[in-house]
Amino acid sequence: MLIEANKVVSLHYRLSEAGHDVAEDSRGGAPVVYLHGHRGMLKGLEDALAGKKAGDTFTVTLPPEQAYGPRRANSVQRISIKHLINPGKKKIHYKPGMMVQVNTAEGPRNVVVVKAGLKTVDIDTNHPLAGKTLVFDIEVVDVRDATPEEIAHGHVHGESGHHH
Repeated sequence: MLIEANKVVSLHYRLSEAGHDVAEDSRGGAPVVYLHGHRGMLKGLEDALAGKKAGDTFTVTLPPEQAYGPRRANSVQRISIKHLINPGKKKIHYKPGMMVQVNTAEGPRNVVVVKAGLKTVDIDTNHPLAGKTLVFDIEVVDVRDATPEEIAHGHVHGESGHHH
């Protein structure tokens, strides 16, 4: 069965920045599962997966425009530390380069600390992989028809997928 719109795709991937070591590898756990054609995957990666089938392995290189976009210079802002999510409510010494979460109107968002003060932090709201050329080594594990409910909801249900 070929990957096309409304197919549920299970895959393993290795991710690296072009010219660098592997940053992420799904092969130590369950495969990634998504509903093809419903914006649940990077557009460039979804385009590269179209027409593939279970058992296919391939490498795709995505420039920033097909991955997480270019870095935006105006994405650094100063906020009060009270807006950072601190689940344990313990004292945290924020340092440049730390990944933290901030509360936004759209819900929690991952950001990177650029500079930390006593009551404020400067954060970079760019995705950590923005502006980077990414290399994905892909192994397609399975392809199946999506259920009508999955199509209506726009995401996978059941094992390794979304549970309601």
